[in-house]
Amino acid sequence: MSRARLILLLVVIAAVVAFFALDLGRFFSLESIKAQQAQIDALYQANPWVTALGFLAVYIAVTALSLPGAAILTLTAGAIFGLGLGTVLASIASTTGATLAFLIARFLLRDTVQSKYGKRLEAINRGVEKDGAFYLFGLRLVPAFPFFVINLAMGLTPIKTVTFAVVSWAGMLAGTVVYVNAGTQLSQISSLGDIASPGLIGSFVLLGVFPLIAKKVMDWIKARRVYKGWERPGRYDRNLVVIGGGAAGLVSAYIGAVTRAKVTLIEKHKMGGDCLNYGCVPSKAVLRSAKLLSHMARSQEFGIRKAEAEVDFAEIMERVQQVITDIEPHDSPERYESMGVEVIEGAANITSPWSVEVNGRTLTTRSIIIAAGAEPLVPPIPGLDQVDYLTSDTVWTLRELPQRLVVLGGGPIGSELSQAFARLGSKVTQVEMADRIMGKEDPDVSDAVTARFKAEGIDVRTGHTGKGVDVEDGQAYLRVQTPDGSEERIAFDRILLALGRKARLSGYGLETLGIEADRTILADEFLQTKYPNIYVAGDVAGPYQFTHTASHMAWYAAVNALFGQFKRFRVDYSVVPWATFTDPEVAHVGHNETSAREAGIEFEVTTYGIDDLDRAIADSEAHGFVKVLTVPGKDKILGVTIVGEHAAELLAEYTLAMRHGLGLNKIMGTIHVYPTLSEANKYAAGQWKNTHKPETVLRWVERFHDWRRKGGGDDRPSVTEVQAKQTPH
Repeated sequence: MSRARLILLLVVIAAVVAFFALDLGRFFSLESIKAQQAQIDALYQANPWVTALGFLAVYIAVTALSLPGAAILTLTAGAIFGLGLGTVLASIASTTGATLAFLIARFLLRDTVQSKYGKRLEAINRGVEKDGAFYLFGLRLVPAFPFFVINLAMGLTPIKTVTFAVVSWAGMLAGTVVYVNAGTQLSQISSLGDIASPGLIGSFVLLGVFPLIAKKVMDWIKARRVYKGWERPGRYDRNLVVIGGGAAGLVSAYIGAVTRAKVTLIEKHKMGGDCLNYGCVPSKAVLRSAKLLSHMARSQEFGIRKAEAEVDFAEIMERVQQVITDIEPHDSPERYESMGVEVIEGAANITSPWSVEVNGRTLTTRSIIIAAGAEPLVPPIPGLDQVDYLTSDTVWTLRELPQRLVVLGGGPIGSELSQAFARLGSKVTQVEMADRIMGKEDPDVSDAVTARFKAEGIDVRTGHTGKGVDVEDGQAYLRVQTPDGSEERIAFDRILLALGRKARLSGYGLETLGIEADRTILADEFLQTKYPNIYVAGDVAGPYQFTHTASHMAWYAAVNALFGQFKRFRVDYSVVPWATFTDPEVAHVGHNETSAREAGIEFEVTTYGIDDLDRAIADSEAHGFVKVLTVPGKDKILGVTIVGEHAAELLAEYTLAMRHGLGLNKIMGTIHVYPTLSEANKYAAGQWKNTHKPETVLRWVERFHDWRRKGGGDDRPSVTEVQAKQTPH
């Protein structure tokens, strides 16, 4: 805690303690005010300004310190100053005091609360930022709700101070007038119950609820306005139509089927989408073959003098296709039809908010989920159309190994395929315009992967920008701009574009309905588009282009689409893991050092080198590290990056821990099988613990052990004494 915070906290505590210790509350009782009304009236007649300013100071102090007595002081304002001036003074004092209490809570507690419970409070923070004024106004209209609690609670949220002050003034004004007016007849009041009758409180409750009801009505009117010009069907053929048969679409259809909704799934090309046919599955299959070859090349490390392999690239690529074929039944039309999902192969076209055309048929539906996926990004490089370039979609059609392969892109896709083709025998040049590959990871991670790539013969060209493709005498060249501004040409037989993927935003009716898109389809936290019954999920919506996040989003989209009229769920991106399956493998969840600094989050770093791990040494994979970011001085995990063998598998333990609020102490206290790579997680936790051991306590423990060695506290007889007593004289 900073010095300023500490001083303010001590002042507040001292003032509150003094208030109760000196029993100052006795001056803020109804009986005390009535007994002293004559003296206060006389003081006001003699010194009106001094009395008014003194009243303001006392009222502001009581409210700012959240002390009892604000209601009595409001009555006093009416009794002394009358309805007009009394309302003005009480309104100014209550608003000023409430704002000071708000600022005190914000200054003392907000950073601590947000850093500790930030993930859990994200939804509340978003709600306050969006509709905080509505909620605050409603609460201020209900005098039965403790106003000091509102002041303190709002101080912990992101609501602006000006908004808080203005809305508080407006919301408290009606109640202030009622109490000040009652105070003008103070002699007739025997208790606060005479003012705050059940009928009056009920009226204020209705007033408080009114803004919230009004907001709901406005949302309903807004939704109705969106649908203006569209004719809603009298009845619907289906509860849900899902466009796209990739991960997001399949999960959406599955949830609909499990909940016994009538669901239609439309896929125009291949079930399973990008992941099964062009991404995760084929890339991991080819990486497995490439890794086997790398192990054979390292055979002497395992005590095997010589290991040879005859590589047939065409057979490797056929194996890739066989793997796809073996997994296809998991995503097949037959499987989903057996669940009750209607599967249609064809191009979907949304013709209204409730209708989709496919193969000449018009399907009517209550809700639509768009899960159209993404496609490879092809940059506008001059001359690229002169060559038969490859993408992450088309590379799997290769049956002849390129002797010279240029991979344009240093992200996960480009890095995985660069290493795979290099291990299979291509001379690979990887071109990345940034100053390092895998730019979303920390520099030390990029350095570790780059070092391995170079050791395996990959020509990594960072800081190089593709400027054009030239073809001369049948030879193709990639023209690049180097870091110093000069140009070079890189000869290649094939070029692979691995610059990421872009959402599919055309061809199925977005333009017809005017659904907004900017790189992805724009949607709210419930995954709703401008039309409340049309949802999005997966790559087409972002912000993460991973199969597992597509499946994650699909749950929210499907549940909201089918049951949103009863309960809606905000999509949760609080703990999203990902991995790049290079060698060394890289896995990541939460913040790394780079993203934490960009977000202004304070952190500590604990790094455990896997080269020290017994199982890694036994496997000849003693390289890489586990890097954990924690809240300074605490074991709360902010993020983890793992570099090494099976990093993605090791990451699962940290993902679980972060999702359920478990810290490093819990991981350290969990038994891990020996010898396994997963022990790296326990040792990383132990390393954190070692740097946070209580040195003062341990010094006292050391003294205790020293005292015990010297016989301290030993009141039992020694062995010699016992024997002496047992020996007969």
